[in-house]
Amino acid sequence: MPPQVDAKTHTKLKRGKLRPDARIDLHGMTLSQAHPVLNRFMMGAYSRQQRLVLVITGKGKDRDDGGPVPVPRGILRHQVPHWLQTPPLNSIVLQVTQAHLRHGGDGAYYVYLRRMK
Repeated sequence: MPPQVDAKTHTKLKRGKLRPDARIDLHGMTLSQAHPVLNRFMMGAYSRQQRLVLVITGKGKDRDDGGPVPVPRGILRHQVPHWLQTPPLNSIVLQVTQAHLRHGGDGAYYVYLRRMK
């Protein structure tokens, strides 16, 4: 997906030079616990007019038991971007980018929120 923010902001984001306005850590939560918590957090950040938030999912554990259906590593890490791109959050999310190493790398996402209208 091409960057939705301006080039200067996108470069700073990729280099970890922007400081998130807020952060949420979903480590250790199940999918059913994490989804409503993420929704509440994101809507709250949007209503407080915060633009950049950090969502920490963790890298996940290897849970593949060798069965016929492979289980992806880091179920939250795979699910959170999907949640951010579907209603109700897709209306407030401008861009989702993997975080810089200093902010969690593979186990976190920067979420850039739209401006309030």
